[in-house]
This record gives sequence, C-alpha cells and structure tokens, in this order.
Amino acid sequence: MAAEPLSEGFVEGSTVDLLGRNFFLQSDYRSPSPANKNYKQEWAQGFIASFASGFTTGTVGFGVDAHSFLGLKLDGGKGHSGTGLLPQDSEGRSESDYSSAGGALKLRTSRTTLAYGEMTVETPVFDTADKRLQPEYATGFLLDSREIDNLHWQAGRFTAFKNQDASTGKGDFSGYGVSTRTGGISLLGAQLFEDQPMGGGLYASELSETWHQYYANLHLKQSGLFLDSNVYHTRDYGKAVAGAIDNTAYSLSGKYTVGAQGFTLAYQKIHGDTPFDFVGGDSIYLANSIKYADFNGPGERSWQARYDLDLGAFGIPGLKFMTRYVTGRGINGTHAPQGGGYNPFDPDIGQFVPQQGDGGRHWERDIDLHYVVQSGPAKDLSVQVSQVTHRANSAQAGDDIDRIYIVIEYPLKLGHF
Repeated sequence: MAAEPLSEGFVEGSTVDLLGRNFFLQSDYRSPSPANKNYKQEWAQGFIASFASGFTTGTVGFGVDAHSFLGLKLDGGKGHSGTGLLPQDSEGRSESDYSSAGGALKLRTSRTTLAYGEMTVETPVFDTADKRLQPEYATGFLLDSREIDNLHWQAGRFTAFKNQDASTGKGDFSGYGVSTRTGGISLLGAQLFEDQPMGGGLYASELSETWHQYYANLHLKQSGLFLDSNVYHTRDYGKAVAGAIDNTAYSLSGKYTVGAQGFTLAYQKIHGDTPFDFVGGDSIYLANSIKYADFNGPGERSWQARYDLDLGAFGIPGLKFMTRYVTGRGINGTHAPQGGGYNPFDPDIGQFVPQQGDGGRHWERDIDLHYVVQSGPAKDLSVQVSQVTHRANSAQAGDDIDRIYIVIEYPLKLGHF
C-alpha cells in the first residue's frame, strides 16, 4: 500500500499557469473539399489560463481546478474559414473572438482523487485532444487512484462536451459514424507497472446505446529500444445507433535510439467491415494514427517509417526534427451494414452510400521542426513548424491536401500563491 501524500493546504498548494498560443493553419486542397473550398487559412491568438488548488487538510481534502480561454482572430475570411481554429457564424465567416471557462471540484483521500466538472481526460478509450487553439473538454466525473504500487486505475462517466472551436459544453464529440448525442461515455481501466521496463494497460468503455470497446497494451523499454503493442475490440450493444459493429484493431511498433537519432517502424491492421471508431480527438492510441490520417479504415493495413533527430547533439539545444511516412491500403467499406453510421441511406439518390469504397489506399508524409528556448527571458517559449501531405484514391474518400502548421507557445508558470 502506498503512503498517504502530505497536503500542502488549499491555498499553499495552489498554482496558476497562463499559456499564450499563436496558431497559423493553412490547408491547400488538391481535390474538392467537403465544403467545396480549395483553400482554408486562419491565424489566431489564444490564451489559456489554468488554476489548480491544493487540498484542504484532513482525512478527505477538498480542492478546485478551473480554466478559462480567450481566442482572437488575426486572419480568416469567409472564403477560407473552417480550419477548426475559430468558430463560424451563420454565414460561414470566422468569428472575431470566442471565449469559455469551466472548472471541477475535487476530493482526495490518501492517493485517490475524485473530480467532478469540466476537465481534460487522458485514457486510451477516451482522450480529449489539444490540437488547435483551445483544448477539448469533457464534463462528468473521473476517479483516479494510485493506492496500490504499480497500479494506476481510473473510472469515469462524461455526458457533456466542449469541442475545440466551441464556447459551451453542450456540443457532442463525433467520430466516423458514432456520436455522443445518444448520452455519453463511461470508462474503467488501469495502467500496470507504469514506471517499470515492462508494463501495460487494460481499459473498457461504453458509448451509450452504441458500442462497448476494450483496449489492451503491452510495452517494453530497454536501453535504446522501445517496443509497443496496442489492441482494441469494439462491439455494438443496446440500440446500436451506429449499426452493427464487430471490429478489432491492433498496432505494433518499435523504436531504436542511438545517440541523437531515433528510428521507428510500425504496422497497423483493422479487422472488420467498419472503421475503428472513437469519440474525442485523441482517443486512438494506435501507432499509425498521426497528424492528419488515422489509417483506421475497414480492412486497412498500414506501415510506418519514422526518423527523429535531436539537434542538441550538434550544438543547437532545444531543436528537434522529425519526419515520417505512412502508407495504408486494403480498405473496403462496401460491406458496412446498410443503414448504419458507415453506410447510410441517401434519400436524394435513393440508395445506401458507404463512407468508403473497395480498394481504398492512401499515404501521408509529415515533416516537423520544433524548437524550445532553453534559457533567458524567453525560456520555454516554443516554435513548431509542421508540413503535412496526404494523398488518397476515391475509394479511401480522404482529402488530397497539403497542410502547414505554425504554432508558437509561451507558457507562464505564475507558481504558487
């Protein structure tokens, strides 16, 4: 049994942080986009403030976490809106600004914490994303416990969601054919031997009246070598509002690090007539879910090659380079159950239209340069420049797109009260 942590007190243990995030996103569509736009570009400035209190003293400690956000448009007209950085008005124009706030109450006893309210979540079966100006948030409860050494378990239920370009938590998280509009998502799971050379995890989740999803992980860390395996199994249940689902997805990856260089190879396979689906922008821990594509089509198999370089070894501390290439093929969406979320009926043409055809294939190449200032007044300021290219055939049904991200972040840790 782990020892009980010492409480610093509600005020004494409180911290305040402020993150300034400047985000430029440009998407150049080489094939018609869903919004019939050939070009999308927005530039915005965001400010994310977070407050985390300590816990009151006693057997059960009480505390509060809170966050607020302000997003300001720097550039973005009607003709090239819709990147996900800014909300759009009824005419399709980027809003000039948007804001939000939220928080959660928390209780702690020994090494177990219960939080209720609006929060970010990080588990393999439900993970809110932080990929645009504003993070995603979910509202519900989360129980987090480390009472037993080498066992970190979690349980939660979330019924309201705030998307990355929304000001309220009334929206829903949508996947490829599923959605949280039916109610919410529940989860239970544990990470085992997190700090050991060999570890893993087991999780399960339930999306209301849609599916049950199960996850397992096993990984091995040795000097210079990291091996990782992940598997998901998803089955429909209840009203099966997204249709019949019987899907198994797995990935295997290995990374070898020598000096300043890292070399990664990965393989991923999807078994089933529907895509591997999920809600929440980061709720997919498969190896080939990368910057733009997830390589999760029905029947899809994909391979990845990745190279990392730490340029600190060459006299530029804080500068890192990454490039990777993933190719996927074997996609066949024509056997998805008719009338479900992946093969809906189109009344305009009077027939079922699967999301993806037969013989789908695609590839993605990412190039990333990331620099973090190491010292001085601008210490911890970071600049990230990323370029993404994705190409697909018509059966895969993805966009042919060239995308550029430029993200500048400056965290201010205002510290304890």
